[in-house]
This record gives sequence, structure tokens and C-alpha cells, in this order.
Amino acid sequence: MAVSLDIAHKSADPAATSAANPSPATIPAQEEKPSLIGLNREELGNALAAVGVPERQIRMRVNQLWHWLYVRGISDFGKMSNVSKDLRTKLEFAFTIARPEIVTEQISVDGTRKWLFRFPSRGAGKPVEVETVYIPEEDRGTLCISSQVGCTLTCTFCHTGTQKMVRNLTAEEILAQLMLAKDRLNDFPDADAPEGGLDASTSNRRRITNIVMMGMGEPLYNFENVKKALLIASDGDGLSLSKRRITLSTSGVTPEIARTGDEIGCMLAISLHAVNDELRNTLVPINKKYNLETLLQACRDYPGLSNAKRITFEYVMLKGVNDSLEDAKKLVQLLKGIPAKINLLPFNPWPGSPYECSDWEQIEEFADVVNRAGYASPIRTPRGRDIFAACGQLKSASERLRKSEREALEKAQAQGEA
Repeated sequence: MAVSLDIAHKSADPAATSAANPSPATIPAQEEKPSLIGLNREELGNALAAVGVPERQIRMRVNQLWHWLYVRGISDFGKMSNVSKDLRTKLEFAFTIARPEIVTEQISVDGTRKWLFRFPSRGAGKPVEVETVYIPEEDRGTLCISSQVGCTLTCTFCHTGTQKMVRNLTAEEILAQLMLAKDRLNDFPDADAPEGGLDASTSNRRRITNIVMMGMGEPLYNFENVKKALLIASDGDGLSLSKRRITLSTSGVTPEIARTGDEIGCMLAISLHAVNDELRNTLVPINKKYNLETLLQACRDYPGLSNAKRITFEYVMLKGVNDSLEDAKKLVQLLKGIPAKINLLPFNPWPGSPYECSDWEQIEEFADVVNRAGYASPIRTPRGRDIFAACGQLKSASERLRKSEREALEKAQAQGEA
């Protein structure tokens, strides 16, 4: 059975420094301390200058902090052993590197983990919550990261689309999902295994090898924060994730697709789900603004596109809606000339959904048509369904179910699948 852990991991703010070390006038009041997480190198240098670090030392100090934050995963200034005590005190008074709160952690029967993270309101009226999912496999470990609280797109097959948009996540909050997951999975070097986490002695390989911007929200409606976070995640002197192992998924915000290739350089995935505008207008309403012709042209023009850097097209299998063999043939024609992989996604049910998953035999026949046309067409095995962690099932914030309601739904779903 799935395991659910209610966790209170909110880190307390560090104690204020003594009157003997007053902060410069440029430093904000303690209750408004900004985080150093999510700052690029130039911004981190400006933060160091604000606490009085001499200009000649800034580059060295930036490199030191970058290593502690993104290689070692330190969340306590006091552990930065090669930084002077005086500077640590100033940084602790002016800034924070503490992690946000983990509200719950759920572990599926298949090893998938889902976390509910809580962040400050930042204009939303009250603290906000997002869900992040880790999917372990034999040859990789993939972290599915959210970019927004809620979503504006209202895709009719997606549970997240039923949650109203609350706000964009900051670059810090996007990175925090990765760093908290690494904490819980003991994926930073020389880190102590957290209670309920994974023991480092079980494996010496990196646990998070891939990240996908496929969680809550539309990443390209939060382009600047997503870009900033992903460039930090792919920095070779820090978290050091290859851009070929970072995939951004969009429902079709075509004006930002070229920028994604030029300015981020990651892999691209398209939530397609239909082979004609009439159906896609219903399933993915942004299609009314950017239709299939416009979207596919943006894909053909994607910077760096090649057989070695293919676009992934995601196609959810909805019984009697988009799963006919004629649909499969049209899909092949639609993508002609685009180096592509087509992921077939068995629909993951959620309470109140108007759709059913296609029969497995039908999915396999659909895949055969696509494969015979020369496209790799894997059928993605549903993961984390028992904890509502599968594709299209994420939802949180003010509309998050009470624990008793969630348990009742999980029980009902389990009985239905038995």
C-alpha cells in the first residue's frame, strides 16, 4: 500500500547577529530576508557587495557560495567551513538559504514519491502549495517539477487544469523543488540521510538524473523564472544537470518556443493530444489561440532540432475520443518531417473526470501504427496512480482535498482497480 508521511520540515530563520555586527543600510529587515537560492552569479555578487565584501574578493566568494549551495546542498551558513566567520554572520543576518516547508510526502507502491511543498504567499493572500513527483527507474530517476500554482489552460483531461491559477513560482521556488527532493533522496554528496529518506549506502549513483517541467502550470507562461532556474540547474559547476536531461513541456505557447531553444537549450516536449484543431480546441483550449499549423511550424523551427535532439510529442489516450487507428495515421502525417518521439500516455483517472482510459489492446494497436511509420512510440507505464502522482493528476493549494477526503478517494480508486 502507499505510504503517506505528514512532515513538518520548516526551517527556522537563523538568529539575528549581535549589535556588534550591524548590517549595512542596504540590507532589508530580518523578517523580509531574501534567499540566495535562485540568484544567478551576477546577482549573487551584488548580494555579497551589499554586505561589504570587497570587489576584488567577490568572484572568489561567489564561487565558494555556489559550490556550497549547489554542489554540497548546504542550507546552513554555519557549515560553510571555508568562508570566514565574519562573512557567515553577515550573510546569516541579511539572507536565508533555508528550505521551505514539506507539508506531506507520499510513497507509492511502485516507489514513486510525491511531495506537497508550501511557499510564502508573495501576493497570493496566503501561503501556496505545489506538488512535485520523483519517478525512480532502473536507468534513471526523473523529477517532475511545477512552474505555477494552479494553471490557466483548463485542459479538460488534466486535473491540474481544474485548479484556478494562483501565481507564478519564482526561480528560487522552482529550484527549491529540486533541492528538497535531493535532500529527501540523499542526493547531495556527504549529506546525512534524512528521516524517511533514502540511505546513501544503498547506491553511489546520482538519484535525480533527469528533470521535466511537466508538473503544475504552463512553464512558458512563466518563462523568465523557469529559464533562470533551469540555467542554474544545468550549470556545470553546481547542480550540473545536462541540458539533454532537462525537458520542458508546453501545451503550445508558440511565441516562446524559439526562445526556449535559444536561451535555455533544453529538450522540448509538446502536449499534443489531438490530430485536428476541432478536437484540440476542446482538449487543449490554448489551441484556439495557437492552432496546430502554428504550433508545428514552431516545432520545425526549434533551434538545434535534429535526429539527435528530437521533440517529444505527448499524446494522452482517451477512450473513444482520440484513440482510433485513423487518428494514429493522421498523427504520423501531422508530424511528417519533424524529428520526433511520440509518448503515448494511458489516461490517469481523477475524481470527476469526463474521460476514460483507452483499452490496452487499442493503445498497443495505435502504437503499432506509429512505430511502423518509423517513430519511436513508447507507451508510458502509469506511475504513482495510487497517490495521485501520475501525469495530469497533480493539484494543490486552496483547493487541495482534506486528508480524509483524499484517503476516501484513494480507497475508492483502489477498490475500482482491484
